[in-house]
Amino acid sequence: MNTTQPTRAGDLQSPSAAFPSTIAPELPSANGGGCKPRARRAAFLLALLFLSPFFCQLSPAAAPTDAEIRDAYHKSYRYEKAQNYADAIKSLAPVISAYPQAYTVNLRLGWLNYLTGSFATARKHYETAIKTAPDSIEAKLGHTLPLMAQEKWEDAEAAVKQVLRIDPSNYLANLRLTYVLRLQKKFDAAEQILNGMLVLYPTDISLLTEFALIKLAKDNKAEAKRIFNDIVTLDPENVTAKAQLSKL
Repeated sequence: MNTTQPTRAGDLQSPSAAFPSTIAPELPSANGGGCKPRARRAAFLLALLFLSPFFCQLSPAAAPTDAEIRDAYHKSYRYEKAQNYADAIKSLAPVISAYPQAYTVNLRLGWLNYLTGSFATARKHYETAIKTAPDSIEAKLGHTLPLMAQEKWEDAEAAVKQVLRIDPSNYLANLRLTYVLRLQKKFDAAEQILNGMLVLYPTDISLLTEFALIKLAKDNKAEAKRIFNDIVTLDPENVTAKAQLSKL
């Protein structure tokens, strides 16, 4: 997993994850860094996410050891890499059994169930993760994936807006919001968001693609053609832009 794909637990930002339809603009990767005190604090918080009773309400099942938890995750990552998502999920059974409210394992299972197409189950895991860590942006973004896959556009819009209440300039949340607004034919609202985002990211392919598709939906073919040509200049093999230009 990545975190734009954010972390192995989240995997929120792959192109197909961001846009479950046939039009899937590519999204950039991003990595973060920090000073040593932050790293120590992050390590402490990570330990809490896995082991603290606050994040992990212990069930009557016997708790796995730290080594068994690590092994379960490592097996899950290996199975995911091989696209064996069913076994990736099964690998985490001892962890979710012992810690049914744990943030990290629910976030991870939300992602894996999304990959298998078990969208209702994915939603339940993401919702549990959000209850455990209410301000988690990655969990809220993850929750949008099965909603979009099920074409629950209004619910997806509401879920994305929960992220934007915490982080109004979040790139991925704004991009997904324009996507779900466009599919609800809320073109003016989507265009307004894109006007602001393109000031910050003038050559971003995903934003430009959404912008062009909205222009096309509003029957502004000349402007859509201009933007699609700009996209091909930046990304000569862009499938969406080339397909749309062939029709204009």
